[in-house]
Amino acid sequence: MKITMKEVAQLAGVGVGTVSRVLNNGSVKDSTRKRVERAIAELNYQPDIYARGLKTNRSNTVALILPSVWHPFFSEFAFHVESHLEKNDYKLYLCNSNGNSAKEREYLQMVKQNKVDGIIGITYSDIDEYVSSNLPFVSIDRYFTEDVNYVTADNAAGGRLAVDELLKRGCKELAYIGGYQDTPNETKNRRKYFEISCNSKNITCRVLDMLEPLTNVPEKVCELLTNYPGIDGIFTINDSMALDVVEILKTMGKRVPDDIQVIGFDGQRTSEGSNYLVSTIAQPIELMAQKAVDVLLKVINGKEVSKRTVLPVTFKRGGTTIEP
Repeated sequence: MKITMKEVAQLAGVGVGTVSRVLNNGSVKDSTRKRVERAIAELNYQPDIYARGLKTNRSNTVALILPSVWHPFFSEFAFHVESHLEKNDYKLYLCNSNGNSAKEREYLQMVKQNKVDGIIGITYSDIDEYVSSNLPFVSIDRYFTEDVNYVTADNAAGGRLAVDELLKRGCKELAYIGGYQDTPNETKNRRKYFEISCNSKNITCRVLDMLEPLTNVPEKVCELLTNYPGIDGIFTINDSMALDVVEILKTMGKRVPDDIQVIGFDGQRTSEGSNYLVSTIAQPIELMAQKAVDVLLKVINGKEVSKRTVLPVTFKRGGTTIEP
């Protein structure tokens, strides 16, 4: 037989309303809370989340939209989002969109259908007209026409930091290699401020910026390096691109980091505590996840929050740069 809240109340010697307040983290005396928690444990009471959701018009579920679960940054971000949601008694609904705007529009509809209470989204597709400021939605990196909450790493500082780190290691001629989308987002500041910093320091900067979806990347990278053989330091849009560039350089007979040094962006690792795959401008992935969850839960609960949250980045050395 399923244990009811009434049976918990009887064992704890309190009213059903008191048990409900304990379950919903309401205001209850510590001694009373402990009595109720002991009764819950003794009876192995399991709250009916679905029934509670019908009463509160909440599902205690958040959707996370990712372009791909295969990308190490996205998968690590999802791990930390779920961890922080769990601490707040929320469940995660993982949505792997593969950049499909139709799928992402369907996910956004889940809020209106009360299937989820809110959404955290990493999206680069054409969904601007479906995202409104009254939607409980927190974006990562991307901003929209309407005033939507978003969390981002300091991409501008990351671009400047990449220049400083390459120059510190003796590089004389720098290059930026990346891809971009037509949608407005903060990641474009990586290239922008890399170039600005190079210009301010009178450093030669070559640029290969390709519209996504990317095609013929090895050929284009080889052409850049053949046309400008003096390039000895490269900054890429992300770590995945940095890894690709390193492989291309090997096929060209270039040694990394002896001949050419490479810095990526993100902070990819194969596991927690392992070495970075490349030298990188590391985003604070766990902090980004925590902030996104905190902002979204405040929005869900009708609290005022800052529309734009910017988090610091740091340089982490992998095997693609030398010691300064």
